Amino acid sequence: MIRHTAPIGSAETIDEATADLHDTALAVVQRLLKERGIRACCHHGIGLGLYANRMDGVAWPDRSPLRSWMERHPPELVVIGSRGRRGVTVTVGARSGCYLVALHDGSDLQAVRREWPERVVELVLAARYTS
Repeated sequence: MIRHTAPIGSAETIDEATADLHDTALAVVQRLLKERGIRACCHHGIGLGLYANRMDGVAWPDRSPLRSWMERHPPELVVIGSRGRRGVTVTVGARSGCYLVALHDGSDLQAVRREWPERVVELVLAARYTS
């Protein structure tokens, strides 16, 4: 297991295909957690914006000017603790593709290879019983 210190829930953006891959990987962990009676929900972040009276810089004769933008943020699997608060947050590393597990106590991120979603569940269970 590798320890990371990058903040979870960062402002980085990803494309739709990457968001789908991350969502699929997190669904595996969520299913394993559900089998053990642990509540978790997946949060998806999408930023939407409008340009105020300006164009996107490129004028195409056959298209109307772009007046809005959208960006996707990596999904997060949030494990709900016994008191109904966020206990553990799991994301997928943008470059490595491994699971990044952030415990509620603010310790370093723990990276788990994508092939081992059961290890993520073990970390969640360990965090639940030590808090």
